[in-house]
Amino acid sequence: MKIDRLETHDRLLQFNKQSDYISHGCQECINNRPREYNDHPFYIFAHKRTIGLDEKISIFNEDLRLALLSPQYIRKYQTLDTIPEARLIWEPRLTKPRAQSNSMLFKAYPPSDNIRVIWMLPAPELWEQYQKDKLTQNQTICESIDMYINNRGKLEGREEDDIPDHVIKGIMMEIGRNARLKRGKRDV
Repeated sequence: MKIDRLETHDRLLQFNKQSDYISHGCQECINNRPREYNDHPFYIFAHKRTIGLDEKISIFNEDLRLALLSPQYIRKYQTLDTIPEARLIWEPRLTKPRAQSNSMLFKAYPPSDNIRVIWMLPAPELWEQYQKDKLTQNQTICESIDMYINNRGKLEGREEDDIPDHVIKGIMMEIGRNARLKRGKRDV
């Protein structure tokens, strides 16, 4: 089998860029989490969602609006076809979600920078490319896939350091109270 070294190298560079994207997504989620999460470990759930036509039109119009308002702004999308088909949603959570393909789950431990990978599950059609002896092999992804197939209950089960339900309820009530107070100040 002949291998084009340049094409293989380009693929590897693209694959390595994904880890930078994941690091950036986790950091953004940590930076923008509700302040009520500050003293508690929390999950960072990343999952892929398809962008509908109405959302594509909205993204295109916003890109155009920014270009018209600011001469320094460089347009990202010249046509609707250049808008991606899907986006990755990054969500801070106090509880562990159900495992699903095309998702990642991490656990953050504030105030430190520690983040632990719970799972990384690509789309099923891509699972084979992460196996051992492949250019893009990844042990974490292989272990996540194995757990997803063979032991989903353990993958989705409570962690030892999860917050008790009564504390989660208190945090959620505090978030609601703070939101009402903030809304009340805006209305005045």
